[in-house]
Amino acid sequence: MAVNQEKNNEFRNLIRALPSKPGVYQYLNEEKKIIYVGKAKDLKKRVSSYFTKTRTSGKLKMLVRKTKDIRFVVTETELDALLIKKEPFPRIFPTRHIVHDGSEYYGPYASVKMMKTLLDIIKQLYPLRTCSLHLSQKNIESGKFRVCLEYHIGNCLGPCVGNQSEEEYMQTIDQVRKIIRGNISSVIAELKKLMDTAAVEMRFEQAQLIKERIEILERYRSKSTIVNPAIDNVDVLAMVNDEKKAFVNYLKVNQGAIVQAHTVEIRKKLDESAEDLLGFALMDFRQRFESQAREIILPFDPGIDLPDVSITVPRRGDKKHLLDLSERNAKYFKAEREKQAMLTDPDRHKKRVLGQIRKDLRMKVLPEIIECFDNSNFQGDYPVAAMVQFVDGKPHKSGYRHFNIKTVKGPDDYASMEEIISRRYGRLLKEKKKLPQLIVIDGGKGQLSAAVKSLRKLGLYGKITIIGIAKKLEEIYFPNDPVPLYLDKKSESLKVIRHLRDEAHRFGITHHRKKLEKGTIKSELTEIEGIGIGTA
Repeated sequence: MAVNQEKNNEFRNLIRALPSKPGVYQYLNEEKKIIYVGKAKDLKKRVSSYFTKTRTSGKLKMLVRKTKDIRFVVTETELDALLIKKEPFPRIFPTRHIVHDGSEYYGPYASVKMMKTLLDIIKQLYPLRTCSLHLSQKNIESGKFRVCLEYHIGNCLGPCVGNQSEEEYMQTIDQVRKIIRGNISSVIAELKKLMDTAAVEMRFEQAQLIKERIEILERYRSKSTIVNPAIDNVDVLAMVNDEKKAFVNYLKVNQGAIVQAHTVEIRKKLDESAEDLLGFALMDFRQRFESQAREIILPFDPGIDLPDVSITVPRRGDKKHLLDLSERNAKYFKAEREKQAMLTDPDRHKKRVLGQIRKDLRMKVLPEIIECFDNSNFQGDYPVAAMVQFVDGKPHKSGYRHFNIKTVKGPDDYASMEEIISRRYGRLLKEKKKLPQLIVIDGGKGQLSAAVKSLRKLGLYGKITIIGIAKKLEEIYFPNDPVPLYLDKKSESLKVIRHLRDEAHRFGITHHRKKLEKGTIKSELTEIEGIGIGTA
C-alpha cells in the first residue's frame, strides 16, 4: 500500500529543497518532538524514498503517518586517507580530499593515530621526497634544482639532482604500497633477499641498512599482528546492545594484523532486531571503507546475502579471538560514551544505579531514599543502634541518627531492632516526614523479622521494601522467604548495599565507643572513696 497522495503533496516542496549531499535527517511529530533520526549519503534520495515508495512494514507506515516536519543537517564525510600522488617520484602524504587525477588513495583511516603510525614507519624505512618540485626528466637533466636540508640529513636521496633513478624510487614505492595494505611479510621476505645479496657481494653497509629496516618492520608486525597471519583480507564486526543503542565495532584484518578499526553508535528508533542493526552496520562499514573482503567474521548471521562473500560465525580458534577482540572494543567504546554522558548528565549515573537496585530487589519504585540499621552493645551493656541514610545512592550525613536503647534489658538484638524501627518510623509518621523506599537491616532472618514486626504495628509493612543482609555470605533476605537472594559480587546493587552496611556499622561503632568510654571512666572514678556526684 503506497503512502497517500496527501502526504506526498505535504512534503513535496520540502523534499525538493533537500540537498543531494550526505547528512542527518530528523522526523518530527505534531508536538515538534523528534520521532526518528537517520543518516544518508544522499539526503534527497533517502528522504524522498519514504514518501514515494510502497511500504509493507507497519512501523514505517506509522512513522510516515506521524511525521509532520523534516529537518536535516549536511555533513562532510572527511576521513583521513593516505595518498600516493600520481607524478614522477611520487610523494606520500595524508589527505582528506580525493582528486580524481589517477593518484592512489589508501584508507580512509577512521583512526588518525593508525595512519600516523604507518607514516612514521615509512619514514623510518625509506628516504622519500617530501618536496612539491616537478621532477620531470627534463628538469632534472637541466640542473634546475638543488638538494635541500632533507637530503643532507639523510631523509631523501636527492632524485631532484639525479642521485636516485626513478626505477629505484618506484621499487621503494612498491614496498610502501605493500606495507600500507598490510602485506608486511612479503616486504620482509624481499628485504631479506636483498640483504643476503648485498652480504654475498660484500656490500656490508647496505646489508646492515637493510637489516635495520627488517628489524623495524618486525617490531611493527609484532605489535600489530593479532592472530595467525594466514587470516588475510577479512572484515570483523561485533555488536554490544542495550535498550536504546547498539555499538558496533569494525576491524579490517590483513595477514593477521588489524589495519583499520572503527566503532559506531546506532540509536534504536523502530525496535530494530539485532539482525537488522548488524546488517545495517555491515553494509555501512563496507561502503565507507570500500572493503572488498571475501570473508566476514560475525557473532551471528544477519541474513544478508553478499555475492562471492562468505560469512563466518566462529566458535573457537584464531577467528574467535578476533571476534572477541572486536567485542571488547565495542564494550570499551560503550563504556567511554557512558562516562562522557555521566559528566554532562550527573543524573544519568544515579538513575542507572537506582534502576538496577529496583530491578534486583523487585521494587515498584526507585529507592531514592535508603535507610540502614545496625545494633551494637558491649557484653550486654551500653546497647546502641545506628541508622545511616543514603539519598540517590550516596551518603546523606545530615540524615544519620544514633539511638540509645531504652526499653530492652540485656543483650537482645532482636528486641533492640524492634524498638529502633518503631521509634524511627513512628516519629516520621507523627511528623508527617518523607519515608524511605528501602530499609536495609544489617543482620539475618531474626533481626529482619523483628523489624518487620514493628512495621506491621505501624501499618507500613508492604508500603516500604525491607531486606536483611547477612554478615558472612552477604546473602539478601526478604520477609517470609526462606530462600536468600545472592547478588553478583561485582553488581552495583550489592556495592551500594555493602556501602550502607559498612557505613552503618562504622557510625554505630563510633557512637558506641564514645558511650562505652564515658561509662567506664565514670564507674571507675565513682568506686574511689570520697569521689562521687555529691562531694560536699
